[in-house]
Amino acid sequence: MTPADLSSTVLHAVRRAVDENALRAPVPARVRVERTRPGGTGDYACAVALQLAGPAGLPAREVARILRERVAAEPGIGRVEITGPGFLSFTLDAPADRDRAVLDAVRERGSAYGHGDALRNEELRFHHAREVRAAVTADAVRRLLTAQGARVRVGCEGEAEEWGRLGVSPDAYGPVAPEDTVICPVPAGASAGELLERLGADAARWGLLRPAAHDRAPLGDGLLVQGEANPLFRVRYAHARTRALTRGAAALGFTSAPEAAPYDPPARPLLDLLADHPGVLLAAARHRAPDRVARQLEAVAHAFFDFHDCCPPLPSGDEKPSAAHRSRLALAEAAGTVLAGGLSLLGISAPAHL
Repeated sequence: MTPADLSSTVLHAVRRAVDENALRAPVPARVRVERTRPGGTGDYACAVALQLAGPAGLPAREVARILRERVAAEPGIGRVEITGPGFLSFTLDAPADRDRAVLDAVRERGSAYGHGDALRNEELRFHHAREVRAAVTADAVRRLLTAQGARVRVGCEGEAEEWGRLGVSPDAYGPVAPEDTVICPVPAGASAGELLERLGADAARWGLLRPAAHDRAPLGDGLLVQGEANPLFRVRYAHARTRALTRGAAALGFTSAPEAAPYDPPARPLLDLLADHPGVLLAAARHRAPDRVARQLEAVAHAFFDFHDCCPPLPSGDEKPSAAHRSRLALAEAAGTVLAGGLSLLGISAPAHL
């Protein structure tokens, strides 16, 4: 069970309690779960009972008890405890089961892993100036929101011929309307044509989207460096490396199998990042913050290389492919899928060879 799955499970429990008249309170639009802090109990914690206690006219611990009854038997949840003034603390099933569920979800959803329908009832309108960073940011925000089920319209003050080469295509041109939300990051200080000529579309989009909207976008030649100092290269190289591992395994006559063997401790950071990925995408959509996706991809790439170096997915020398190699390959392939999907949401290609 991923954090996004757990959030949906708790929200469903709230709806059931309200429908069954066990709880008289408005159903929140979403429920937030967080990893338990040091010294806490369980894997995740949720404060929804404290949020609902006032409207329900009940003590928070009583609300937590009502919800615990409806969550505890759900698949993937090992134990639910009530802690403090009314926090719900969740211990998920055995790590091997959780890890397999994450990898199965990635394999099933492919590059759409992390997409959902949490915003399916939202119809949003955005508007941006005739400026390249605003245009690219609006396009990435549209991609993120659409991936979560929202319907999005983007307008712009005026058209620029070069934007099509950056993957930007506003729905309408003209002045801002009262109902529009204006997207206005710090301007790039360069035109789309200049950036395309000097950097190309992928590096230009990364350079424009990686910093937070209120920060200046560094658009120097470092975006083209083929080395570890360039985060874009590191992310794309990690993806290419995962694809090379799949090709190498095929040449050796074996394929991935996530259930083949338990994962070594160095795999834990990568597994946790993959489990958190749906939540990161939803948060990036809600906050209109593509930079969050870029930082997530950097973290996944970093964790992948650490895992790869400590636990090689391919045998070496006279070593024969083992169950450990098949499970490691499954994790590497899942990392590559997440990297490709995240880059796609930013409008950036993920080459299989680099």
